[in-house]
Amino acid sequence: MKIAVLSGKGGTGKTTVSASLAMSLPSCQYIDCDVEEPNGAIFLMPELEKPSPVKVLVPEVDMAKCDACGSCAKACQFNAIAVVKDNVLMFPEICHHCGACLIACPNEAIKEVERVIGVVESNKDDSFLHGKLDVGEPISIPIIQQLKRRIKTKGDVILDCSPGASCVVVQSIEDSDYCILVTEPTPFGLHDLKIAVQLVRKMGIPFGIVLNKASDDSRIIHEFCREEGIDLLMEIPFDQDIAEGYSRGILPVQNDRTWQEKFIKLYEKIERGAGK
Repeated sequence: MKIAVLSGKGGTGKTTVSASLAMSLPSCQYIDCDVEEPNGAIFLMPELEKPSPVKVLVPEVDMAKCDACGSCAKACQFNAIAVVKDNVLMFPEICHHCGACLIACPNEAIKEVERVIGVVESNKDDSFLHGKLDVGEPISIPIIQQLKRRIKTKGDVILDCSPGASCVVVQSIEDSDYCILVTEPTPFGLHDLKIAVQLVRKMGIPFGIVLNKASDDSRIIHEFCREEGIDLLMEIPFDQDIAEGYSRGILPVQNDRTWQEKFIKLYEKIERGAGK
């Protein structure tokens, strides 16, 4: 199965859940899709090999052929090209690499050149993968696409996604067999959980909820799950020992065998929920 772990907001415990689940299964592939701030490696500690650069194609203008007609700027829906006083200005950071300007140019004055926006790193057998977006780069989807091209066809895959419900998350969870939505019992947690629920329902992916930092305030999440008919798969308590271990890079499953058993049971619930 391909199991995506996501949440409506940051800091809910996606990596706690995804890395603990990966560590509890006998063999699986873990992919950290939070390319702006990947941290799964802190806990799983893979031996990473040489990084592979992620390249995109951006336009380059041959001014000897260009007559500054402005067709390229009109074709660009992202304002990555501007024609000002017979000069063509390029903004490669906001280019979406669609190639429309190349097609629109009547003088064949535009060609595409490669530009590095980040890297993909993995261990020797690709059982661990993560991407890193270069500082200052606003578009991370090409790195997500590169990561997903290396998904193994056999065995389970855990996808640790970015927070939120943006196009980056959509790209990450697409074609997943099941989604785990991680939340916390706060008004903000519930608000953003509702957005994540709308997303996975829209995409038609089976899902359930893991409640992290469960406490006396958990009632708001319990009521939401009951009203919406959503499976509450697991609760992780708001516990000082878990928090202290996490701050040292130690997952609950490493400190306590009972947590490993709980995550194996979580996987079994996911199997039933995904119909596998």
